[in-house]
Amino acid sequence: MAEMNAPGGEPILRVRGLVKYYPLTQGILFRKQVGAVKAVDGVDFDLGAGETLGIVGESGCGKSTVARMLVNLERPTAGEIRYKGEDITRLSGRALKAVRRNIQMVFQDPYTSLNPRMTVGDIIGEPYEIHPEVAPKGDRRRQVQDLLDVVGLNPEYINRYPHQFSGGQRQRIGIARGLALRPEIIVADEPVSALDVSVQAQVINLMDRLQSEFHLSYVFIAHDLSIVRHISDRVGVMYLGRIVETGRDAEIYDHPTHPYTQALLSAVPVPDPEAREHRERIILYGDVPSPAHVPSGCRFRTRCWKARERCALEVPLLAVPAEFRYESGPAAHDSACHFAEEKQVVPQEEPPAQPPAEPPEEQPEKRPGAPE
Repeated sequence: MAEMNAPGGEPILRVRGLVKYYPLTQGILFRKQVGAVKAVDGVDFDLGAGETLGIVGESGCGKSTVARMLVNLERPTAGEIRYKGEDITRLSGRALKAVRRNIQMVFQDPYTSLNPRMTVGDIIGEPYEIHPEVAPKGDRRRQVQDLLDVVGLNPEYINRYPHQFSGGQRQRIGIARGLALRPEIIVADEPVSALDVSVQAQVINLMDRLQSEFHLSYVFIAHDLSIVRHISDRVGVMYLGRIVETGRDAEIYDHPTHPYTQALLSAVPVPDPEAREHRERIILYGDVPSPAHVPSGCRFRTRCWKARERCALEVPLLAVPAEFRYESGPAAHDSACHFAEEKQVVPQEEPPAQPPAEPPEEQPEKRPGAPE
């Protein structure tokens, strides 16, 4: 299987063969495993220092499960997650605690992820109780106020409770909590999906600014492709527990080769009315198969208009398609499809036409004998 490599340099995070199965059992007294829900089934990617990796896909494809495994909230069934060369899936106790300081998470719901009985100061300062070496006790209040200021909130709000804030402000509090220990990696699991559109833009711009200010690397998980394109350097498209297409943002959005990616892009709202009229809308029929009963061969074949007999018999590898293998263009990126082909789903917006040059101003006709 091809690897979702970070461009240049040694990756700060390397994921190989990541698998998470949830057992299905039967019986009351003697429980017997009769199957498994394959939430994540063989995911590979790299994350470079200072890079943003976007992971997109439909609900239920395994994005959030990947996020929880990256911060060790879930133990993988198989595979490895290497942070600076060390497999963190095998760590426990103090060693795991030290790694968790450098890999923090911003959760999807900014309200349920905050304790309603704690003040903002206690919420943001709680990491210092677990890692007291980061901030001495007498300095913690000032540190919390500085973090509130960094994320655009009034430092005087330190004694307020979560219910006294709007959704966007609560997400800023969650980001401040994630920054408290000065991590190197932040895993953001749909951090703006519960917010209004205008607030989404504010939070995305905030995360963009903080990335350069704190030298952060992001794993940004979302189902909104337009938001992912705005913030990501590279993108991985997930379907039913596996990554089906990877590449840089321009490669995925302007030159998709996997049918599933093309279908997702055809559903993205287009602000330009002319481009909206000329784009091809791809409708997928049927539901996503159950991860407890994964189709044989290509997992997307039950909804794919290109499906052939080969798709049911042979699992496609995540690699550069054969027809693009010897090219260097944007279509030469990894795609797990036997019949991958480039398709421009959304027409690129043409630059606005230049207004015609105004004719030179006419000079009044000179009369004979008139003074110069």
